[in-house]
Amino acid sequence: MTDENIEKKENVLPLAPPPKEEIDYKDKYFRSIAEMENMRKRMQKEKEEIISYTIENTIEKFLPVLENFENALQYADKASDEVQKWSIGFHMILSQFQEILHTYGIVAYHSKGNLFDPHFHEAIEVLETNDFPEGTILGEFSKGYERAGHIIRPARVKIAKKSIKGSTPDEHSADPKIELLQEDTNHEST
Repeated sequence: MTDENIEKKENVLPLAPPPKEEIDYKDKYFRSIAEMENMRKRMQKEKEEIISYTIENTIEKFLPVLENFENALQYADKASDEVQKWSIGFHMILSQFQEILHTYGIVAYHSKGNLFDPHFHEAIEVLETNDFPEGTILGEFSKGYERAGHIIRPARVKIAKKSIKGSTPDEHSADPKIELLQEDTNHEST
């Protein structure tokens, strides 16, 4: 090595650690970038939720019209030849509506014969009978619809309830609330 190289190496000072202020600014910068990224993701998720809610809410408004359309077409087969020819075109329109529902992942679910579930069904009528287990859905007034596990509209159904007609008094006692009140008054008097 030459003397010049040795002198240059001696003149080079070791790097001093950066000042604390510089470290704080860098930390704040990186935190701001992370915060902006989180905010972007949160806004994207909120946007998707709003779009999903809007789709579901709008389609929910069309469901009664769609069902009325389906019901009307069921009776077209019993009508005159001219009405039956018209119904072919209306069946095509109905299939287009159903295709739109499937495009957005909206499906009708079957309820008749299943057990009543308040998350999926709305009981419109109750029939007392011993022919079916209690809570069995006997009829469906309107279909239920769901999208990705989220209920858009519950099915409106008729459910079975155990009949108390013809049962013996031993099978069904009086109202339990009244019995509890009677027990309470008996305990207080003693």
